[in-house]
Amino acid sequence: MKPNQRRALTQRHGRKPTEPSGPTMPLLDQLEPAAVWRHFSTLLNTPRPSKHEDALRDTLRTWADARGFATMVDRAGNLIIRKPATAGMENRPGVILQGHLDMVCQKNHATTHDFQRDPIQAELQGDWLVAPNTTLGADNGIGVALALALLESTDLPHPPLEVLLTVDEEAGMGGALGLEPGLLQGSLMINIDTEEWGEFYLGCAGGVDVNVSFRYTSEALPSGFANYEIDVGGLRGGHSGVDIHLERGNAIKILVRLLRSLEGRFGNDIRLVELEGGSARNALAREARARIALPRELAERVASRIEDFDVLVRGELAGVDEGVSVRFGPEDGIAHSAMSGADQRNILAALHAAPHGVRRMSQRVAGVVETSNNLGVVKISDGTGFANLMVRSLLDSGVQALAAEIESLFSLAGAAVQTEGAYPGWAPNPDSDLLKLFQQVYQRGFASGPAAVKVIHAGLECGILKSKYPQLDIVSFGPDIRGAHAPGERVNIESVAKCWKLLCAVVAAIPAER
Repeated sequence: MKPNQRRALTQRHGRKPTEPSGPTMPLLDQLEPAAVWRHFSTLLNTPRPSKHEDALRDTLRTWADARGFATMVDRAGNLIIRKPATAGMENRPGVILQGHLDMVCQKNHATTHDFQRDPIQAELQGDWLVAPNTTLGADNGIGVALALALLESTDLPHPPLEVLLTVDEEAGMGGALGLEPGLLQGSLMINIDTEEWGEFYLGCAGGVDVNVSFRYTSEALPSGFANYEIDVGGLRGGHSGVDIHLERGNAIKILVRLLRSLEGRFGNDIRLVELEGGSARNALAREARARIALPRELAERVASRIEDFDVLVRGELAGVDEGVSVRFGPEDGIAHSAMSGADQRNILAALHAAPHGVRRMSQRVAGVVETSNNLGVVKISDGTGFANLMVRSLLDSGVQALAAEIESLFSLAGAAVQTEGAYPGWAPNPDSDLLKLFQQVYQRGFASGPAAVKVIHAGLECGILKSKYPQLDIVSFGPDIRGAHAPGERVNIESVAKCWKLLCAVVAAIPAER
């Protein structure tokens, strides 16, 4: 690819692919391995937000049934596809290839993309496939495509294969949590859901969602008040686990900090009408907006203070989030009421104090975050409010401790707090036989030394699946993906080809059971 190559991948609006072996988007036709990109084209063309994976799952099941593979959909909605071993490989342990069907749906503010209807618009930029204005879904679409391409192969020796494609991973691990014991037959699992070629993963964080809800009193605004809007935007965002240590800005925290500062300077003349920020529990909040009311004669002074704050934040985030902006201006709508002063001070104080970012680095695994929290979503309007905070930790006790701390904070503010969707971490097994095989194949085909062995702060499904199937020997790997969970997500084309070569070689080299 030429570095300046930049052509849009387009498809007629509303077209629904009939099967993964159908036509690809034009630019994907030139990419290798062809089978992987053909399957990824199906994922680009088929909307698949969390909890809306049915169309994609049905398409893939139809494709598998047409090829004589055994298929089933379990009660949680997960798809399992099985293919018998090739001749001479029947006595090898079964291999499970695992990924998830759903994707994080994030877009830039001015983008009209509808994730429940529209295909993803992607383009080539040098050696990368990129979705400029939305998430690409390479997390975990490339992993799914690699697994399907391996099933489709007719010339690769392999032991019994199972492909487990889960649902609802990005919204709470619902598919993995709902998978019943006894369904899977293999003893080796290859999870294809990490984002750094040349690294093998043996452990991940567990987590829990802390959901905060509250009601507040609204009061009529005094005469002479006008409505204004404050927008925080231009932030990079990113994955709330993988990128949490990079100290990127959180639009919600920046906006709440500004509102508290304005309260401190102008008192009860700053009245909150609405506040909304973030759009996904597992993504760093890139944008936040508040509607406020204040006396017209204060507008210039407030604008000046916000301009100063904009300069301050730009300085603080220099070298990290260069595009951050804080904007202030009149609001078109007319609000006749706002949150009561007492409730406003209470709620903003709690949000201001809510933890966000790295709480503790691991003392066992150098350079890895142990415990963190992401303030991912806040919505306040019409007398009610909601906030989601996602806690992660390599230690289950770390998850419980930080979640309890957050619960205590918001309980003191009079909010109702619920934790849900807890899932366990994946404890590393450095003596893994599957890891040893991966390293042997990697050193024969790609490098003179071993790949790095890592523990990831993101939540993989491996911990949940290991708790249900303790016999599983699991390794996770994947291609180079940048900007997962944020618009502009991209995947490196060459690294996908390397993953394909490695996956085929590992599966063909599975030794006979002792």
